[in-house]
Amino acid sequence: MKVSVGIGGAASGRRGDFEEQVEFAVQAERLGVDAVWSAEAWGQDAIVPLAYLAARTERVRLGTGIMQISARTPSMTAMTALTMATVSGNRFLLGLGASGPQVVEGLQGRPFKAPLGRMRETVDILRLAFAGEKLAYDGVHHQLPLPGGEGKALRLAQPGNPNIPIYLATLAPKALEYTGAAADGWLGTSFTPEHADAHFAHIRRGAASAGRTLADIDLQAGGLVAFGDDAAALAAPLKPGMAFTLGAMGSARTNFYNDAYRRGGWADAAQEVQRLWVSGQREQAVAAVPNQMVLEANLLGDEAGVKARIAAYRDVGVNTLRVQPAGATLEERLQTLGRVMDLVRSVNDA
Repeated sequence: MKVSVGIGGAASGRRGDFEEQVEFAVQAERLGVDAVWSAEAWGQDAIVPLAYLAARTERVRLGTGIMQISARTPSMTAMTALTMATVSGNRFLLGLGASGPQVVEGLQGRPFKAPLGRMRETVDILRLAFAGEKLAYDGVHHQLPLPGGEGKALRLAQPGNPNIPIYLATLAPKALEYTGAAADGWLGTSFTPEHADAHFAHIRRGAASAGRTLADIDLQAGGLVAFGDDAAALAAPLKPGMAFTLGAMGSARTNFYNDAYRRGGWADAAQEVQRLWVSGQREQAVAAVPNQMVLEANLLGDEAGVKARIAAYRDVGVNTLRVQPAGATLEERLQTLGRVMDLVRSVNDA
């Protein structure tokens, strides 16, 4: 099992925040982390931080976690990915996601309808570009060249690079199946090892349809890591974030995160937290988040407890443990990460 970390977040871009993110990534590489993923929501974009990190690091892989498919045309996504692969010495991982209706329609001004169809067409066009072929494509959502216009099918001037891995951040069953059939990796959220098949059963089905198995896909999942003797006390500060995920990540009608937790054994809790959040009862929504739900979605406790959680992720087939080390300062976060790396090595050795 490998380890990956993330930088940035929905509110990324605050003054003085970037320098700390860079130092965290540089030190994470020294600790043996395999990949650093950059967030993109409505703060910093996913690419610029990675381009800077490409010059500050030597080994660690650099991935977009995630680039929003509605924020760029597929051809621009391809151009950007090929550029990042070049400047990083082929350490770039292209992570894509559909985002949600509030961001896609509210921020990007694009229709959210048929996100899986848009994802399929985006990946199809990316594969053409990475293979060095002309971008001629006749889809429902994308037509290249534009019909009735003056353009013609073009081949990117950059050399092709078919080895750029494509990771998908998917949650709905059909999208998970597509991930199993077409992607190099999966960026998991709303995941617990106790109910891994809420996600993996669909990925496995898609992989089988393409003559593959789960072993052919880099399955990345994990959560926040915090050490302490009282796991319930560690879970309490995470409840507001869980309530936000269940209630606000999407709309009242479309929340893929909430749906995934419902499939993963938390149907009643997910529905109730969402109801309270949407109705404006935010404090009650936070209080309605069960302790056990937070514990299953993260890695909290003493060293023995965290080690057991790491083993649980490994045992269900997670290839790469994606962790968010807890800590009030950069030093504390790195100390937590160092302890996690030691425990992962111990689990791997066992």
